Amino acid sequence: MVDLDRDPSQPRTFPFKSALNASTLMPYELGIAEQVKVAAEAGYDGIEIWVKDVEAYIEAGGSLRSLRDETTTLGIEIPNAIAFFRWADRDEEVRRDALAQAKREMELLAELGCKAVAAPPFGQVEDVSPHEFASRFADLYAIGTAAGVEPYLEFWGRAARLNTLEETLEVLSAAELMDAKLLLDPFHMYTGGSKTETLAMVDGRRIGIVHANDYGPLPPRETIADRDRLYPGDGIAPLAKFAEQLHASGYTGYLSLELFMENFGDLQALEVAELGLRKMKDAFSVPAG
Repeated sequence: MVDLDRDPSQPRTFPFKSALNASTLMPYELGIAEQVKVAAEAGYDGIEIWVKDVEAYIEAGGSLRSLRDETTTLGIEIPNAIAFFRWADRDEEVRRDALAQAKREMELLAELGCKAVAAPPFGQVEDVSPHEFASRFADLYAIGTAAGVEPYLEFWGRAARLNTLEETLEVLSAAELMDAKLLLDPFHMYTGGSKTETLAMVDGRRIGIVHANDYGPLPPRETIADRDRLYPGDGIAPLAKFAEQLHASGYTGYLSLELFMENFGDLQALEVAELGLRKMKDAFSVPAG
């Protein structure tokens, strides 16, 4: 869609790094080595991997050292990983097991050269207070510090708790971790009812990574699902304003294309990645100068 807030005569620039979230390639059922190659060939600076794909690669006899060497050869980084451990669950035993899982997975990611991992409100969290979230995130953060992999606090718009940017900022403040960062996502801001204006309160140094996507007017906000995400610029999200506020905050890190489309028609994986990169750079560009 055309962004009516933009002046088409004004030069624009993309002041961020680009990454491809492996979720975008899920319809092609590629292994992680193939995902890395597609992202590199398409021109991305990085790839956001999924732990489940790393585990499948190892189970098939793959070497993490070889995979890390391949990413180096291709000149592509792994700035973040997607994992699902119940670090904030209301059940103490579940949390204990989750932290053990987090330790294992963070150590694996460190060996691969991945610098961070997403920490969303996965599990039973409906009765968890912001103060409890803060305490439990501090526990997770300590494990990450020891492993050399930083957890990024992520909110999910559909989660029972920790579903808005506003609540996430409250948790980060209560955790009293000066270097802790959050993960931003326009889709989750929309589904959870976060305010785009709240971005003005966020220091860019506290942003770990940003997921890039869009959404349309239908399905409505109450029922829209991950599979309904659109390429950046194809929907109604205020991405120009979002990008300008990110830029004003001082953020210069990764924007990672995260789609969950179930079918891309006749397009091949590389074509999807290339198209997504072009659309992301255009939708998240800011006025030059």
